[in-house]
Amino acid sequence: MNLRLGTRRSMLATTQSQMVADALTARTGRPVELVGVTTFGDVTKAHLAQLGGTGVFVSALRDKLVEGEIDFAVHSLKDLPTKQDPRFTLAALPERHDHRDALVGSHKFADLPAGARVGTGSPRRVAMLSALRPDLEYVPIRGNADTRIGKIAAGELDAVVLASAGLTRLGRAGEIAQIFEVEELLPAPGQGALAVECLAARADLIEILSVLDDPRTRSAVTAERAVLSALEAGCAAPVGAFAADHGHTLNLTAVVVSIDGREAVRKSAAGSPSEAAQLGRLLAAEMIAEGADRLMGEQSH
Repeated sequence: MNLRLGTRRSMLATTQSQMVADALTARTGRPVELVGVTTFGDVTKAHLAQLGGTGVFVSALRDKLVEGEIDFAVHSLKDLPTKQDPRFTLAALPERHDHRDALVGSHKFADLPAGARVGTGSPRRVAMLSALRPDLEYVPIRGNADTRIGKIAAGELDAVVLASAGLTRLGRAGEIAQIFEVEELLPAPGQGALAVECLAARADLIEILSVLDDPRTRSAVTAERAVLSALEAGCAAPVGAFAADHGHTLNLTAVVVSIDGREAVRKSAAGSPSEAAQLGRLLAAEMIAEGADRLMGEQSH
């Protein structure tokens, strides 16, 4: 019997879900069919920052899980709320793809003329890019990658910033003018990672899906999301975090930036991958002690 995989209907979401479906079939022999689901985040015209960000792409898929219309769902991990819902479990976190942000346009970031219009839907990117180039204009945009990149050809924008992983999955890596290293632009917690979620009660399914889990990705994103959770910040907040699991050591860096880019609290720590969540919480506590909560408070006013 086919396993039913619930996915958002966007080109990126269905591409990512098909990758997971193909990997699962290859490893288990189980056939998987995709079930398209329209989420609130797909139909609303509001900007994600206004919606509180996390959860707007997730709740409709979770409803389908509860109703038994799908067996499991695939999300972009950075769309998932950090607060755990006991009804569901992250059965697998497949190996993460590129975690970095990418600039699409005809110029590298340093070569954009003063006053150039750069599109992004992320307050995090606006804050960090403003710190690097306060002389540019940052324009909030919504829509899928085609829509966003299309604004360059239409002359509305000079460049857009998107996740490198998404562009690569869509076969559009050739349009990337520059990839930002984490020293310049710390990614959103969990960026580049996919989350495979099912009902916590489905022990049979959890076992099947577990073949897709990558332990190093799990420890890294667990630390990143623990920072976000401890800071009580959603995906709309100007928070970046990146962790790398080197086997025996997990290195974690996180930053909170004021929305104008002029102030930042940036901290790094290292610990055991087995204590990833604790490492993230401790780093967040150090950041709060240095004023990170004040910077996020200014963002919400």
